[in-house]
Amino acid sequence: MEYEPLIERGVNWFTASVADPFGNIIGLIHSPHYKEIWGSRNKD
Repeated sequence: MEYEPLIERGVNWFTASVADPFGNIIGLIHSPHYKEIWGSRNKD
């Protein structure tokens, strides 16, 4: 069930959240910057 709709927080940065059947809120995020940071960590 949708808890908070998809919201653009910045350029290509989005958040949303859903509630599971037990009432837990699950947050989702899409950020292109995270991929860049993760890639630089794995190069070491």
